[in-house]
Amino acid sequence: MKTRKVPMRMCLGCQQMKPKKELLRIVRTPEGSVELDTTGKRNGRGAYICSDITCFRTAVKEHRFRRAFEVDVDPKVFADLEGKISP
Repeated sequence: MKTRKVPMRMCLGCQQMKPKKELLRIVRTPEGSVELDTTGKRNGRGAYICSDITCFRTAVKEHRFRRAFEVDVDPKVFADLEGKISP
């Protein structure tokens, strides 16, 4: 039987390739809002980060979300996302 290929995605924070299921997906919806996608199936442009809060903070500090989503993201959104990501 053929082995299935595991989908890999790059974390915006640490820039490491990891299996898609291990990462959190943050999505920019067609309406322009940026939200945490818990299902992984929401419409919009997605970006992936590790569940580690330091990866999230690194991605914010180095403007990687702006590059990934191709828009400026409001800092209030980052504060809200950080609250959802950190345990």
